[in-house]
Amino acid sequence: VQLVESGGGLVQTGESLTLSCTASEFAFDGNAMIWVRQAPGKQREAVAGIGSDGSSHVATSMKGRVTTSSDNAKNTAYLHIEHVKPEDTAVYYCAGETVMLGFSGFLGVWTYWGQGTQVTVSS
Repeated sequence: VQLVESGGGLVQTGESLTLSCTASEFAFDGNAMIWVRQAPGKQREAVAGIGSDGSSHVATSMKGRVTTSSDNAKNTAYLHIEHVKPEDTAVYYCAGETVMLGFSGFLGVWTYWGQGTQVTVSS
């Protein structure tokens, strides 16, 4: 299994950003996935994800600015962030799990991880 994130880079405060997570040997259809970020000097935190039943989940602190989606034909999941802020600066990871019913925000249960993509928001 391989998950590859892309779409990171330098963005201006207030702009929108879409990250992609493309999978090999892993199908988003029927499996759960999560977007996680790690800011400098901080622990990883869950941002949003899609449950094995297709349900969408967004961290409370991100609601209203973040949406998740997936394109099963492209085997790619997306994270869209609107009105980015400097505090959104972090490495963003996607992770997947084949043995999960629904969704979990607990990071320790996710098996497959990408290498991350850096997002830097300038003020």
